[in-house]
Amino acid sequence: KLAAAIIALTAAISAVMLPIRWTGEAASAEADKIDTLLDVTIVISAFVFSLVVVLLIYALWKFRVKPGDESDGPPIHGNTRLEVIWTVLPALLILGLCTYSYIVLEDIEKAPAAAQELRIGVHGEQFAWTFTYPEEVTGGEELTTTELVLPVDRSVRFSITTADVIHDFWVPDFAMKLDAVPGLTTHYRVTPTRLGTYPVVCAELCGLGHSVMRSRVRVVEQAEFERWLAEQSTPAVEEGAGPDEQVAAGKQIFASEGCGGCHTLADAGSGGQIGPNLDDVLKGVDEAKIREDIVDPDAQIAAGYGAGIMPSTYGQTLSDSELDALVAYLKEATK
Repeated sequence: KLAAAIIALTAAISAVMLPIRWTGEAASAEADKIDTLLDVTIVISAFVFSLVVVLLIYALWKFRVKPGDESDGPPIHGNTRLEVIWTVLPALLILGLCTYSYIVLEDIEKAPAAAQELRIGVHGEQFAWTFTYPEEVTGGEELTTTELVLPVDRSVRFSITTADVIHDFWVPDFAMKLDAVPGLTTHYRVTPTRLGTYPVVCAELCGLGHSVMRSRVRVVEQAEFERWLAEQSTPAVEEGAGPDEQVAAGKQIFASEGCGGCHTLADAGSGGQIGPNLDDVLKGVDEAKIREDIVDPDAQIAAGYGAGIMPSTYGQTLSDSELDALVAYLKEATK
């Protein structure tokens, strides 16, 4: 009866837990292997939990104090054989899971032919991600951008760094994550297998703006990836663009850079509370000051806000023409 109860409870817990996609849409070649490892761990954990709970309930019922019994119960002596069993079995169980995990890790970290693999830099800084495509990927100059675009069914090796504190680069749907550690460059590889757009988040508490340290990754066909790379070499704002064109381009930049996640700006329909309300702090401010606030946000901090909250990388990730357009838009939107 006890064995039947343990099996039934294990089955019930597994039936509830296993259908849940804990790592998202399984959008990488590695995700299925990791999900299988997770499922095996869930079943084993459910069995151990059921074993403990069923035996505990049985012991509470079987050895409960009888009415009128004022004794401390019969003396209990140790059982060496039982103690060896409940020490050795958990150790073997853990060893088995560790071995299986190691096999999965070795499998998903296998390197493909060097010519088939993309190498992309990932840089974390409070509170933004930037991505660097080296010259061998772009076919021209090195590209640094806040948008991650990857070709489908092609291995990518990420080199992950941080400018300040520990961050964690995580794409839930890829089922892969790794810390960005100060002073170190960490690496992992992944092969996206499903077209679509997926969130990139920081999975390590890194400060006040941790919750908005988000980006996105677009997985596209190889031809579209090559078109995207080619587009990045052309200016986002054409030379000689008129004021209206600059303002329109600046509004798009404000949205694509995720500025609304931290700031309130009525014209953009954003309501972020991490940073100052731009409708208030930029009203009547000249363009030079707006530009300084973007490229050197800690030069003059608005009352009630701390240093180090806004990324200081926009001077590198945005071109001069993009900065001009963003400044023009913020000036126009906060008149």
